[in-house]
Amino acid sequence: MKKLFFLLGLLNCFYSFAQTKSSYLQADYIYGNIIAHNPDATAFLQGHPTGFILSYNKRSFGEEKWQEHFNYPDFGYSLGFYDYHSEILGKLYAVYGHYNFYLLNRLHKNQLIIRAGIGLAYNTHPYNKVTNNKNTAFGTHLNSSTYFKLYYQHENLIKNIGLNAGLTFIHASNSNVKSPNSGVNLWAFAVGLNYNLTPNLKNNSFIPSSESKKYTEPIKLNIAVRGGINESEIIGSGQRPFFVASVYADKRISRISALQLGLDLYISPIVKDFYKINETIPYSHLKEAHEFSRVGLFIGHELFINKVSVETTLAYYIKSPYVYQAVYYETLGLKRYFNKKWFATVRLKAHAANAETVEFGVGIRM
Repeated sequence: MKKLFFLLGLLNCFYSFAQTKSSYLQADYIYGNIIAHNPDATAFLQGHPTGFILSYNKRSFGEEKWQEHFNYPDFGYSLGFYDYHSEILGKLYAVYGHYNFYLLNRLHKNQLIIRAGIGLAYNTHPYNKVTNNKNTAFGTHLNSSTYFKLYYQHENLIKNIGLNAGLTFIHASNSNVKSPNSGVNLWAFAVGLNYNLTPNLKNNSFIPSSESKKYTEPIKLNIAVRGGINESEIIGSGQRPFFVASVYADKRISRISALQLGLDLYISPIVKDFYKINETIPYSHLKEAHEFSRVGLFIGHELFINKVSVETTLAYYIKSPYVYQAVYYETLGLKRYFNKKWFATVRLKAHAANAETVEFGVGIRM
């Protein structure tokens, strides 16, 4: 209970930012199930996870030209508390930045909304070789976390108080910065209340964008360099730095979307470490290798949201010394443009449900 009051206190800090044109608070109770995405996860299934998600949301009305293209989304901050009801996993505390994207006409009283949030999380019971060696989900206290929520919302049912209910998916892991790192995926029902801080809204307050939705642009060449640290899936094999260079072309197909085609070069010492450890294991069936760089061919999509964009790619290794986890991989990244050319980027790379790297870098779009 003290922890819940602590979260409420933090959320109350958001109230000081509520003196904007329009904003509201939300509080959701969640009840769900852990997804057993690998055999080790069966050890975690000791109960139904419960928790709370508290959020502050600021509405947009077209003050910036891009907002109308996304049906005037909300931006906000979320606080999450999740009790996995597992002695192995413990509890998770998280803080996020999020967007709410409205799927229906913004003038409707009843709304269907998709929320996407990304942030950091703290796990209370990470892996310990002696005291908690069954927790293969979290190798560290500090983790990354993302969540997606599809929900119904009706505001001002009783004065300023409204209702929201839906489904949420919550992922947390350390992105393989340190093993183990199978992570936890959670599906849950969410139900709660919203409280409108500025209830007197005018239906005609949405400002149409002066930008045309049609947009053309020549093919652009992109170069990005990224890096970080990670560890192979063998626990205790050690953290090593890695380097990634990406070259790709993109073509804008609309004002908010672009398609990509390119190559990733990965210099990952953990791939060599994994090979040498497995050389000592009989019948490991790894083919002979002397050079450990990997090259991936990818196709992707970039979604432009103001100065921020979201990148998703699917890729296949056209060069690899041996199969490490899989021959395919996918990435999910965020980019922040500083002008029309230069950008900073953070990207998660995974083989299906197994994360390999979290990459930080910079790039140029020419």
